Amino acid sequence: MGMSYRQYLQGARIYGCSRCRTHLATIHSMISRAFNGQHGRAYLFDVVVNVVEGEPADRQMTTGNHTVRDIYCVKCGATLGWKYDRAYEPSQRYKEGKYILERNLLTDVQ
Repeated sequence: MGMSYRQYLQGARIYGCSRCRTHLATIHSMISRAFNGQHGRAYLFDVVVNVVEGEPADRQMTTGNHTVRDIYCVKCGATLGWKYDRAYEPSQRYKEGKYILERNLLTDVQ
């Protein structure tokens, strides 16, 4: 496959993996702070970098049925959240292609 290079982000506030501090997203790509994950509070992002996506799986969540992929840190392999592939409820379609990062699995990086 070859060597993978990590992206480094610029901005006022950068979120990174809590285990290895790899850059993941900036505050400017955050859409909402009003989400919950498996480990507590979670954030919805439009753009996330330096992640590997798992296989798609259907999950029943509080807002309905969704097809999601778990996302992992490209450097250390830590689970960080998930990506929405498909929302079956029309009111939830805005989540498609977006990412959830769990607050307890993130750190501020500068």
